[in-house]
Amino acid sequence: MALSSGATVAVSASGELTSALDLGTGRAQQILARKMVLGSGTGAGKADRIWSDRRTLAASATEDLDLAGVLLDAYGSAVTFARIKGLVIAAAAGNTNNVLVGAASGSPWATLLNSTGVLTLRPGAFVAVGTGLLDATAYAVTATSADLLKIANSAGSTSVTYDIEIIGASA
Repeated sequence: MALSSGATVAVSASGELTSALDLGTGRAQQILARKMVLGSGTGAGKADRIWSDRRTLAASATEDLDLAGVLLDAYGSAVTFARIKGLVIAAAAGNTNNVLVGAASGSPWATLLNSTGVLTLRPGAFVAVGTGLLDATAYAVTATSADLLKIANSAGSTSVTYDIEIIGASA
């Protein structure tokens, strides 16, 4: 099964800095925006796999998401990523605890966060990662030795919920 029309990852941040001046107000608009539109396929600028889910972890629980052959897509078919080209993870605003991402104890998917890196997503926080359109390598996944993305609940008091979407290629 392939993506029929590709996929898009987009993010933007903007704001305006103002300062009172003698004869008016100075304004400096700040904008950073990126958008990646991937065609259908496996080469540079293309993707053929997508997986998304809303997941809940019990207090102090962890899970290792196996990026190579265990996740099931919307139709119940196994998804095997060889390369990750887009990743979005969002912690639910109603969480009390943080959602921790990265640093699986065995076979960690280390091309994004290295083998020990951890992102902390506070309640309501999100992270989005996209590769460049000319990047054929992207974030490589190696089945059985470098394919586990760990997600953890930071504390033992309550459960946490998070949404995740992964876009990538099978080759």
